[in-house]
Formats: sequence, structure tokens, C-alpha cells
Amino acid sequence: MDFTLEVIPLPVSDIDRARDFYRDKVGFHVDIDQEVMPGMRIVQLTPPGSGCSIALGDSIWDLTKGETKPEPGSYQGLQLCVADIKAAHAELVERGLEVSEPVQYSPDDGATFMYFTDPDGNGWSIQEYRRRATEPLHRLLGDLAAKRQQAQ
Repeated sequence: MDFTLEVIPLPVSDIDRARDFYRDKVGFHVDIDQEVMPGMRIVQLTPPGSGCSIALGDSIWDLTKGETKPEPGSYQGLQLCVADIKAAHAELVERGLEVSEPVQYSPDDGATFMYFTDPDGNGWSIQEYRRRATEPLHRLLGDLAAKRQQAQ
């Protein structure tokens, strides 16, 4: 049985402001923006090329079994991956995002990062993984699933 991570609820203080930020500054696609049940509005956004989305909502946390609701801005270390960090940096700066300059921690693939925060302070990193230009994750996962199917 495959278990896929597809949606991460993100704590924000203002759904409209967060939706606009992720759509306009970061370039995420708005998949859903509606009241999905009485009193529960969900905004789901997906980064281009990703199989995982973020969800913003008034009452998402009411459906989970936690003792406490995460505070807006309390999520740190969310990570996006790109094949070309310089191109990604240029695109994000052109969109008006305040993003750090790329930092190369070593010459190895996967060791260059840049950082930004959303209006609430949720912290993101963007990792350059050059291999994704020729080996997109969705293709690798599709090939793996096909191999599993053949083995059964």
C-alpha cells in the first residue's frame, strides 16, 4: 500500500492574505478556495510541479486530534526543491518575494539553499537539486510504481 503525502495544513492568521502571498509572490496554483462544509473554508494551493499542496483554513485544526492548535508562523523548515536555484531566485524576486540569496554549503548536488518566510513567519527553504532537471520526482515515482506492479 502506498501512502502519499499530498496536503500539509499551514497555520496562518489571515487566509486571504496568505492565499494572495502564496499565489502572487511564490507562484503556487490555487486548487480550491471555497466553503467545503458549513463554516469551514479551505484554500488549497500547490507549488508548480508538486504532488503536495498546502491547505489554509479557518477550522482545519478542529478536525484533528491535537491538544493544541499550531500558532500562525510556527512552522519552520518547509522545503521546496528546484532544478535551477538561480532561475528560481530570479523568478521569485521578479514576483516581489523577499528571498535570500542562494547559499552553497558545498559543491554537491542538493547543497545549495535559499530562504523566505510568509507574512505570518512560517519559514521555507528552497533547495537546488539539479538532478531534478533530468529526473523529475514524478517520473521516478511512476517508474517505481510500475516496477512494483510488475513484481506482483
